[in-house]
Amino acid sequence: MKKYTITVNGTAYEVFVEEEGAVASAPAAAPAPATAPAPAAAPAAPKAAPAAAGANTVNAPMPGTILKMNVKVGDTVPAGGLVCILEAMKMENEIFSEKGGKVVAINAPVGTAVQSGDAIVTLG
Repeated sequence: MKKYTITVNGTAYEVFVEEEGAVASAPAAAPAPATAPAPAAAPAAPKAAPAAAGANTVNAPMPGTILKMNVKVGDTVPAGGLVCILEAMKMENEIFSEKGGKVVAINAPVGTAVQSGDAIVTLG
C-alpha cells in the first residue's frame, strides 16, 4: 500500500492506494454515524371550500409555499394588487390579483404548501 498526500483547494489529504495484486491489511473502517430518523410528514393542509357564487379567487400559479401574506380579511385589493409572496423552486414569486375586490377569506395562510391552481385568497 502506498501513501500519497494530495492538496485540493489548499487542503491537504492523505490517500492510501493499494497496489493491484498486493495483499495488505486495510485500515479499520470507522463506524458510520448513526442517522436520525426521518421527521414525520406534516399533515396536508385542508382544502378550502369552494368559493361562493360571484366571488373571485386568487389561485397559485405553481406549487410552492406561502412566505408572506400582504392582505388580511376585510382589505380592499385593487386589480393587479400584490396579494402574497409564494416561494417556488427557491425563488420568491409575487402573486397579484387579476380583479379587484374585498378580501373575504384567506385560504392559504403563511407557511401553507399549495399546489398549482389552489385558491390562496377569496375576493368578494
